[in-house]
Amino acid sequence: MDVVKSSVVSLFLLALLVQIVLQSRVTECQAQTCSASLANLNVCAPFVVPGAPTASAECCSALQSIDHDCMCNTIRISAQITSQCNLPPLTCPTN
Repeated sequence: MDVVKSSVVSLFLLALLVQIVLQSRVTECQAQTCSASLANLNVCAPFVVPGAPTASAECCSALQSIDHDCMCNTIRISAQITSQCNLPPLTCPTN
């Protein structure tokens, strides 16, 4: 009976390990996809300064192609960078 329990526990741990490895691969792949999508936003650079003209169709297309979670996670991470650099938090008034 102890051999059966030991085998079941071993199989469970092996399955858990495989799941962790697969999840890390998926996360890595998602990060690469997110980075590539964000790099496509370079076409929007001229439109993010005060007094800039209306965004181009190319910029709007690049923005539309970005996954919602990718964009939100990027904004969250960028908001944390100030504290990592010992700067006050960034606060922006709403217009």
